[in-house]
Amino acid sequence: MIAFSDAYNLVLSYSQNYGEENVSLKKAVGRVLAEDIHADRDFPPFDRATKDGIAINYDAIENGRKSFNIKAVIAAGQKTYPFLEQENCVEIMTGAVVPIEADTVVMYEDIGVEHEIATINTLAKRGQNIHYKGSDQKKGELVLNKDTRITAAEIGVLASVGKATVKVKKLPGIAVISTGNELVEVEEHPLPHQIRKSNSYTLYAALQKENIEPLLLHLSDDKDMIRQKLSYVIQEMDVVLMSGGVSKGKFDFIPKVLGELGVKNVFHGVLQRPGKPFWFGMHEDSNTVIFSFPGNPISTFANYYIYFKPWLLHSLGLPLPEVEVSLEEPISIKGSLTRFLGVKTRWENGILKARFVKDNGSGDLTSLARSDGFIKLIPREQPYNTDEKVSFISTRTLV
Repeated sequence: MIAFSDAYNLVLSYSQNYGEENVSLKKAVGRVLAEDIHADRDFPPFDRATKDGIAINYDAIENGRKSFNIKAVIAAGQKTYPFLEQENCVEIMTGAVVPIEADTVVMYEDIGVEHEIATINTLAKRGQNIHYKGSDQKKGELVLNKDTRITAAEIGVLASVGKATVKVKKLPGIAVISTGNELVEVEEHPLPHQIRKSNSYTLYAALQKENIEPLLLHLSDDKDMIRQKLSYVIQEMDVVLMSGGVSKGKFDFIPKVLGELGVKNVFHGVLQRPGKPFWFGMHEDSNTVIFSFPGNPISTFANYYIYFKPWLLHSLGLPLPEVEVSLEEPISIKGSLTRFLGVKTRWENGILKARFVKDNGSGDLTSLARSDGFIKLIPREQPYNTDEKVSFISTRTLV
């Protein structure tokens, strides 16, 4: 049995690099860039009008002119007017190319138009309402860093530089395996001694948020069958996430079978609650990483976010989140176990506050739906006080 901090650091030390691949721009959301992205031209690529109105040369205003002959109308996507004399102007629409001789755009609200003559009614400033060429980025400048998670904002940048395909970090192939004779399929009506599968679907849904479509398997409590299926999965998959079969019961065959299959036992058992029987190892021939979580729903759910998700982020070169919450009530944590307690969060004056969610033990699946994540509490003599800040592991997007 090892301390939580030791277990956590050991898991991260087994992070893997699964290489790179090219995906289409439409399928790049949520993936991690595997290349730096540079501007393929100036941004914007021309002096661009930011308002509908007229484009003029400001020198004319300084020389006392307020009225201008309208020579043309320029829409976005059209070529600009070839030559603009100081006594003239062009009507220009938002996004259109400003003529070379013009340096100021006056919006329609500030002018009057009569008989093809535009008259300025307010005080204009040189350079107003123009988004100048290269003012955002110059050609060749870095616009996105490698190891960036791609969101809708990055998609827009990638599209603007012509990246129809994007080089991203490869994701691991993952098998999610549930164990136990007591489990039946979701659509089945369980007998009094049975329960429906939930852990495998919980893990499946969590992995989908990471753009990973896992293989789903179930193992009954039969040692030979467990050995046969695990032997195949370990050779074919990069990661195995298991739930159940790792405690001290007579039918908890997983640790022994993994050992027989040549999987290195990095550790088995962590001084924490929930998830104390957590087993972690690696098959060194295939480099398959194995997370074998306790079968209780809260234990599986918590250990996924406590261990696997940081491991995945670290493997993809992404930073690990460091979030703190302020406790809304005191609590005493003594003994030797690091505790992970479900909490509901709320924002108050810019501070993320957390209150405990009551559960009925590690089998109380419904408490997870009432929680936003877990706080980590290290055992100590003095109690944790109200308003004290503690580490927080989010399990859902906070608003």
